Parts: sequence; C-alpha cells; structure tokens
Amino acid sequence: MKAELRPYQKYAVNFILEHPAAGLFLDMGLGKTLSTLVAVDDLRMLDELGKTLIIAPKSVALNTWPAEIQKWDDISHLTYSIVVGKKAQRERALFRDVDLYITNRENIVWLVEFYGKKWPFKTVIIDELSSFKSPTAKRFRALRQVRPLMKRVVGLTGTPAPNSLLDLWPEMYLIDHGKRLGKTITGFRQQYFHPGQRSGYIVYNWLPNPGSEQIIYSKIKDVAISMQSSDYLKLPPRTDNTIEVEMSDKEKKIYKKFAKDFVLDLSDGESGTITASNAAILQQKLTQLANGAIYDDDGKVIEFHQHKLDALERIIEEAQGQPILVFYWFQHDRDRILKRFPEAHVLDTSKDDVDRWTKGEIPILLAQPASAGHGLNLQDGGHIVVWFGLTWSPEYYQQANKRLDRSGQKSPVIIHHILTKGTDDYRMLDVVQGKMTKEQALKDAVKVVMEE
Repeated sequence: MKAELRPYQKYAVNFILEHPAAGLFLDMGLGKTLSTLVAVDDLRMLDELGKTLIIAPKSVALNTWPAEIQKWDDISHLTYSIVVGKKAQRERALFRDVDLYITNRENIVWLVEFYGKKWPFKTVIIDELSSFKSPTAKRFRALRQVRPLMKRVVGLTGTPAPNSLLDLWPEMYLIDHGKRLGKTITGFRQQYFHPGQRSGYIVYNWLPNPGSEQIIYSKIKDVAISMQSSDYLKLPPRTDNTIEVEMSDKEKKIYKKFAKDFVLDLSDGESGTITASNAAILQQKLTQLANGAIYDDDGKVIEFHQHKLDALERIIEEAQGQPILVFYWFQHDRDRILKRFPEAHVLDTSKDDVDRWTKGEIPILLAQPASAGHGLNLQDGGHIVVWFGLTWSPEYYQQANKRLDRSGQKSPVIIHHILTKGTDDYRMLDVVQGKMTKEQALKDAVKVVMEE
C-alpha cells in the first residue's frame, strides 16, 4: 500500500528533516509513526541518518513500529532489529546490520551500560517521550549520560505535560540537551514556578508563575510542534456515558468508616484486617472498595460487592455481540471480570492478540491502561470502551481511549464509565477529563471525610 501523506504529516516530515532536535507533540491518531519513518528514510537516502535507535513502550516496539514499516510500500525496504528479550537475544539483535534498532524503554539503562562511552546511535527516536518525564528515573538519567553523543533526536508524544509544566523539562532536555529550558530541573523550577502546598521546608507541589506558560512555549517553539487531532481529523462522533451503581446501606457504612478510621476489620473467620498507613494508601484502598474488592494486609483478595460486575454484564448484553474493550486498574478486578465472563481475554500486547481483536475473534478484551494505553491500533476491532476502574492519570486515560477513538475508526465511539455513587470515582473522572486537578480532588475527598 502506498503511503499518501496528509498535509500535516508532510509538515511533520519536513520539520524532522530541518531540525536535528525535534519534538513532535502530535495528538493520538495523527500518524506520527508513519511521518517519522518517512523522514528517517529521507535522511537515510541523504546519508544523514547514521545508526538509528527507536525507543518505545514494549508493546509499541514489538507491534506498532514493525507493522508500520511492513504496511507501506514506500518504507517497507527499511530493515530493523527488535532489541528485546533476554540479554543474549538483545545482544544478538544489536549485532545485526540493519537500518533501525527498536527497543523498549526498560532496556535503556542496560543499553547505556552495554555501550558506555562507545554509544553508537547518532539518531535516537523516543516514542512516548512523556514516559521520560521524571528527572530522577533511571531511564532518564541513563539517556542523559549519552545525549551529547547523539547528533539527531526526535521526541514523539501526544501528552508532553500530562501532569504539570514541570514534566516538560526532562523531555526537552533529551531533545535539545538543555539549551532552551536550562541544564537542571532545579534552575527551571526556580525560574518559572513557585511553591504551592507546603509544610515548612517540604513543598508538595509547584505552581507556574503568572505568564510562565507562554514564556516556556515561546522558548521551545522553534524545535517543537503541536497538533491536535480535532483540528485535522474528522472522526465519527464520540459519546461519553456515565453508568452509576450504588452500594447497599451496609456497604456504605463500611466504606465511610474505613475512610474515617483508616482501619477496616472484615474478620469473618477467613478475612483479616485492612489498614491504611497514610492518606495516599487510603485513597487507593477506597478505590478498590468502590470497584468491588480489596486486598487485606496479607495480600488476600476480599470481595466487597458485585455492582460494577452487574453493570458490565448489562453493557455486554446491550452490545448484542459487538466487541468491547474493558479497562481495569487492579489485578483483582481483572480476575473477577474473567471469572464472571470466561469468554473475556486479557491483552498481552502481542501481535497475535491485536490481530485476533481486529478480526473480531475476541468479544471482550481486557486491558490495563498503564501497559496497553500507548501506540496500539485497535480501532478496526470495535468502538465500545468500558472503564471498569478509573485511573488518576489523565495521560493514561486519554491514551487508552485513543486506542479506538483514532484515525481509521468508522463507527461512533462509546465510552462507558462505571462509577460507584458516593466514592472518589467521580473525582477521578473529573481529574482525567481535565475538570479539576488531582490535588484539588484529594483535598475535597479529605474535606468530605472530615465533615462527616
């Protein structure tokens, strides 16, 4: 199949060609993988590419990049080696003579240690650049060591600042080696931010100074472009639906007591005590209760209710056999869904699973948004999403929904959110949909508990 690039994709290709340091902050579904591969092929023919490394989430490294190369006649001649698996497999993959070396981000520390100062990759493409947003993460620190040895860096992401503008500093550092936003996160923070919540010398969050956002964007605009899918694509309409379930009076009483006391005793001869040592752990435990099950202090799963499972069953019945993509957060949620619906299948991000889903062979596909939310093209297999359990991360939420709500989707996308009344489910939905910050949501939750 011949690749017919759209005007915005041609612009992205030219931007990469003209900028040795390039950030493509393109929304999900705008074809940044294809644009990058076309630019890579052009650079190869101009003899300006050098040895090239592509870093991506594991599922994307195994599936998306190889699939894009094989799909389009224009770039199908590009050769590649997938550097994943056990150490011996990775080493063999590195010694192959190919155009592109594709690896997952978990291997970056090993790769830097493997080559040391003899780092050979002159061109480095970082897919889902936002996964390098932590300046203390080992993967960022490893890549930072060898950044001076790279001649060309391309960073790809649809969510460059998923939580805060502070996320931009590590990402931009890998793109331009600190030329625009400074060499250190401390300097960047001191120049553009001020303390928000704090206790003495402990600062819990940083807020941008007035006008900082515009200044930061103006500093990086010469090496970064941003595009939103709503400006360039005509997708079928999307419907966001809320399905509310309610706990029994007894369950509500237990939930509220746990929220107040941080201790829950469900002793019945088999189950034990559940404790939360701090507010963050309490929030996570309460989220589990809202979903219908919780881990006790010994790691045993205690089922609390089945209201969300009942709601999911109604959605499946109403779908009349249409495939459904279900996102879960906790492992016990996945296991309980599988027990209720044996026909469901857990996505392991292998190419076989993606192919089976696309062919309509999987009626209910279960996916964890932290591991399956990036890069997978699932739009040809269905148009119904169900959030059994939400995440606090807007990035995971947006990326996960874009597995179906993306270019190539032919049917209106329906996104169901199963929410338990009287719990943090509603605050989580407000956070991921951008209606409030996580900090404000947690403060509101604490306020409600204190008032009650």
